[in-house]
Amino acid sequence: MNGSGRGATSLFILMGSVAAGALAVSAAPVHAQTAAAMPADAKAEIDELRSEVKELAGEVRELKKQQAEQIQTLSTAQNAPPPPSGMPAGTVTANPPPPGSPLIPPLAANVGGLTVNVHSIVQLDAADYDQQTPGPLTSDFRRDGGAVGSPGVDSTHARQLKNGDLFRRARIGADGRDGDDFSYRLMFDFGGAGVENAGQLYEGWIQYGGFRPFRIRVGAFRPSLGLEDQTSAQNLLFIERPAATDTASALAGSDTRTALQFFGFEDRWYAALAVTGRQIGVISTANASPTPVSYGDQLGFTGRLNVTPVEGPGWGVHVGVHGSYLDRPANTVGPSPLGPQLPNTNVVAFNDTPELRVDSTKLINTGNIPARHAATMGPEFAAQYKSFLVQSEYEHIVVDRTDIVSTPSFNGWWVEGTWLLTGESHAWNPTIAAFDGPVIAHQFSPKTGGWGAWELALRYSDMDLNYHAGSAGVLPETDSIRGGNQKIFTAGLNWYLDPLVRMVFDYQRVNIDRLSPCTLAVTTSCSSVWLTPVGAEIGQSYNTFTLRTQLAF
Repeated sequence: MNGSGRGATSLFILMGSVAAGALAVSAAPVHAQTAAAMPADAKAEIDELRSEVKELAGEVRELKKQQAEQIQTLSTAQNAPPPPSGMPAGTVTANPPPPGSPLIPPLAANVGGLTVNVHSIVQLDAADYDQQTPGPLTSDFRRDGGAVGSPGVDSTHARQLKNGDLFRRARIGADGRDGDDFSYRLMFDFGGAGVENAGQLYEGWIQYGGFRPFRIRVGAFRPSLGLEDQTSAQNLLFIERPAATDTASALAGSDTRTALQFFGFEDRWYAALAVTGRQIGVISTANASPTPVSYGDQLGFTGRLNVTPVEGPGWGVHVGVHGSYLDRPANTVGPSPLGPQLPNTNVVAFNDTPELRVDSTKLINTGNIPARHAATMGPEFAAQYKSFLVQSEYEHIVVDRTDIVSTPSFNGWWVEGTWLLTGESHAWNPTIAAFDGPVIAHQFSPKTGGWGAWELALRYSDMDLNYHAGSAGVLPETDSIRGGNQKIFTAGLNWYLDPLVRMVFDYQRVNIDRLSPCTLAVTTSCSSVWLTPVGAEIGQSYNTFTLRTQLAF
């Protein structure tokens, strides 16, 4: 048999073998008769092909097994719902990569049922602040800080914000499962705001999920307090969360909070309740000293409910409500030299850095408010249609003062919208009731012509920390709080190169209106600290341009 005839016969034999396998037993007699009539060399080729097919089938089974293991480690193990009926015990099905999406080989291990998955997120920000040239303190009244007498009043950085770079987050840690019902996470962070931290425990918790669809988590983590609050740092649509979210969540939630949380979820609902305490102490990079130990940690409560009332292929609407209550502010003063604790020493404060942390100056700040209790509450909304996403939240803050008869309140809100230009969409994650990043259709690769996923994003946020602020040029009232009103417009461009690498380009227009909180009725200046006329405008307006480079796995 010549070469071309042998190749044609081999092709015919291969096609016949595949057909014979599909017909199974019913085709066996015909196959036997055909084989009997074939030459001896053809029979040998059939036997060889059969052996190769069996070997390939074994390889396919092994690849499927490896793929299942990769999907398991890439899932959100700590929140995973129970496996569907018929799946092996211990299989995690929450958030598997969609069919056809590339799998990332995880850094993972499995020893005796204990899984260990290594995770990291590194975010390097570079920013330029387009700000008015600094003038002398006697004529340039831009200021930072709290009320008069509060420590940390900054008359320098407020007039010259830091241009430069910052490792905003540099986290490394691991999570995993211990059998079917227990999961855990341990994460450390070496990033910071303004300057990097010396390093601290960022998350450390264990979770029991044997009461599905409910779970119990205890340790240090971010309790659930809203859409943007629960969005992972690696999936934020902009450089930072909105000021309203961070300001409200800082009362009894936010990062590194010790808590006991009871929560549950299914495809169309999420609910959570938590008892919260202090934030984990850190080492100050400024003077290498630890955060002072309190004489009594704070006690708070948080809650959240989110539902999906309507949804369909490629679209959905999510609505919810969340809130927190501070039952007991921390005692950082202790007893007086004469005996009991002095009155009005339990305080709360609300402040924020303007949605960018390369410079950590806080330009809106209530200062310390003596308080018995404080609370936050607000609705949340999100709607998605294919590549378009709109979401918004509102925050209302109330404080019960102890020094005077007054109940100050503050308000903040934000709305944002995005459009994935390359056609992808953000995935709704029911385990946290918030959105994850998009699954990239064509990863960046000059060899294949892929350019990743591109996204346009716009946001407007407003945080008002004024209460009975009064008018410019006059002294504040007895119960006035001149914390400032901050409005920020942000335009962003996100470039998702692949599942690990992302670039974020943000432009911000920041406007801050704030009257000097000085209470001294003098002609020329408020005090030696503030050096401002009574009721002077100490806010400002400026632009920022920021680039973030992110690696996360």
